[in-house]
Amino acid sequence: MPVGSGVLGRVIDALGRPMDGKGEIEAEDILPIEIVAPGIIKRQPVKEPLQTGIKAIDSMIPIGRGQRELVIGDRKTGKSSILIDTIINQADQDVKCVYVAIGQRDSAVAGIAAALEDAGAMEYTTIINASASQSATLQYLAPYAGCAIGEFFMGRGQDALVIYDDLSKHATAYRQMMLLLRRPPGREAYPGDVFYLHSRLLERAARLSDEIGGGSLTALPVVETKAGDISAYIPTNVISITDGQIFLDQDLFNAGQRPAIDTGNSVSRVGGSAQIKAMKSVAGTLRLDLNQYRELASFAQFGSDLDKATQQTLNRGERLTAILKQDERDPVPVEMQVVVLYAATNGYLDEVDTDAVMDWERQFRDFMRNSHGGVLNDIRSSQKLSDESEQQLRDAIEHFNENYEPQHSRLVDASVDGSGGTDRGATGDDPRGDQLNAAGERS
Repeated sequence: MPVGSGVLGRVIDALGRPMDGKGEIEAEDILPIEIVAPGIIKRQPVKEPLQTGIKAIDSMIPIGRGQRELVIGDRKTGKSSILIDTIINQADQDVKCVYVAIGQRDSAVAGIAAALEDAGAMEYTTIINASASQSATLQYLAPYAGCAIGEFFMGRGQDALVIYDDLSKHATAYRQMMLLLRRPPGREAYPGDVFYLHSRLLERAARLSDEIGGGSLTALPVVETKAGDISAYIPTNVISITDGQIFLDQDLFNAGQRPAIDTGNSVSRVGGSAQIKAMKSVAGTLRLDLNQYRELASFAQFGSDLDKATQQTLNRGERLTAILKQDERDPVPVEMQVVVLYAATNGYLDEVDTDAVMDWERQFRDFMRNSHGGVLNDIRSSQKLSDESEQQLRDAIEHFNENYEPQHSRLVDASVDGSGGTDRGATGDDPRGDQLNAAGERS
């Protein structure tokens, strides 16, 4: 496989041939796509975080450099979106990224390339496209080729991230090859060594010891489930190879929780050692609070009169769930995540309407960026939330809450007093206004 800085910013196939019409690849080296994974002596523990920019992941299911974290869920639950946001968030983290698209439509891969290009992320990213229109052999080779590109940077003492999207289709391509070669089929017609197919790939993710450069290769494999069944053959295989999984739930997705991460089934087996101290101190009880809230919420449907403590837990849980919502292509820097989650977990959002939480967060982030940059810089540089910074942060949140006015309440006021017409969109503040007006005219 041709490797080196020359493949960054390019879309290539599983043999390293360019697919983007930008001319030949200037390779620094040629590496074999299959090598034996580094042994235990050559490794060191995973202890440096790989920031994804996604609040729910960085706070509760942290990923470390050198870890293998599975992203699993039904189709159309936002798996690829999480991974694209993770790549975009590496802009200032000095992590080289490789995105391996296996068995996807060419148009989908082109969309991903365009999204990364728009965000300025293509300059440190390589896309390997083994689309559904290509042969099963190329789809089978693609993840190993991507891994070889990542290993080149790891061998140079740098950090690399490889995304395999997705290994269900990889296993299917392998099954097709093996059945054509008349190898005996096993469970679900997969060949007997389908476990080894993925284990020898994911085992190559590592954090190398300082003696041999200290580079890292982080693997984020994707597996697609059918009807949320994570106990199927390929999902259980890959779960047992990886160091944790991020489980995306169809019901949460349909209920409007984006990203639709099911905190009950998601876990990171590296855990707090892959978090900065500030995040650890802020998000310590977050998962517990959320799970407690989910438990109580299911009971609260049946009973009407709830005691004060239960109401308080439900109230807080609703705010925490809302604060973890996040738009696509909007990765949040870790210091900003810390201050937002600090406000949520310490009850500063309890008086804010659940519907207004995302608006509160948007305004609060602007407020912190504009007038309290010192606190953010301190958290970023020291990676801790010192007593002094914490006090400044408390004062800032209290000051902000005193002056906070929800955006949508201003829209409603304007429409009530007649100055803005009856249509919410007519106030001009709502970006959907034009669409609403246009729809009204059409109808």
